[in-house]
Amino acid sequence: MVILRPQLEQSELTQYILPKGDIEVFRDDDHYKEKLKEWGLSSAKEAKREFWYKDRSYQRQVTIKGYEVYGGAGELNTLVIEFQDGNVSCIHPAYLKEMQQSSFGKESLLTLEDKESTSETAQAIEKEIVTSEPESVHEAETPKKDKAAKPPKEAKPKKEKAPKLELPAEKVHFTAKVKQFALVYNPFNEENDEVVVLENVQIVQENPLDLGLAWCSHSKTLKKFELAAGDMLEFDGKAAAKKLAKGKDAPEEFTVDTAVLYKINNPSKIVKK
Repeated sequence: MVILRPQLEQSELTQYILPKGDIEVFRDDDHYKEKLKEWGLSSAKEAKREFWYKDRSYQRQVTIKGYEVYGGAGELNTLVIEFQDGNVSCIHPAYLKEMQQSSFGKESLLTLEDKESTSETAQAIEKEIVTSEPESVHEAETPKKDKAAKPPKEAKPKKEKAPKLELPAEKVHFTAKVKQFALVYNPFNEENDEVVVLENVQIVQENPLDLGLAWCSHSKTLKKFELAAGDMLEFDGKAAAKKLAKGKDAPEEFTVDTAVLYKINNPSKIVKK
């Protein structure tokens, strides 16, 4: 049974996970709505402002203060939530989404990390059982006639992979051309999101870095520019090594026939030429 208490009386019940680095704050309401949709926390016209944080015996209302960026390419987010007593804590977007469900905590009290650990342990046990099959089973099998030895297959030459680009961690200036629009499946809200596919993408610096193809969310900010294929753009943003996924049952005109390996995060100071 959930026990509701005044918010300030529950600080001692919560295990806070403090942010490790700088907190990314939302530029404006449009940016806030865009990130909520990306995390699957709200797709309504009026963006949700308060969320439930739940534990075994209580629940508290929190707001999203900002988010942290992590991962090798900086494409993953951890939310920074603020409680009504002023304390802040970090939480994975999918876990906060799970807390909004009325069934949360009734079937399982495992955190995401616990679930992943449990799954990995089960897989390891299953693998051990398969590989430790008694030798006597094989020895008892009826011997089969030796088949004619087949000539060894010639090893196919391995294709050399293109070297990975070292992407700058900070915001940089880009030039690019709009190639097309595409749809990408969003597992958080189980819908397709529209994205902009860019070509001739270049990071403008002392030694310019060519990315080729890249993609970014078709945010409300970008929609104001009424982009079309062939438009030339300049903007600031962060590059991440994140491949464009396919949309679910997407029409042919919203699919890309070649791999798009890079994503542009948070484009700003956009100039359409």
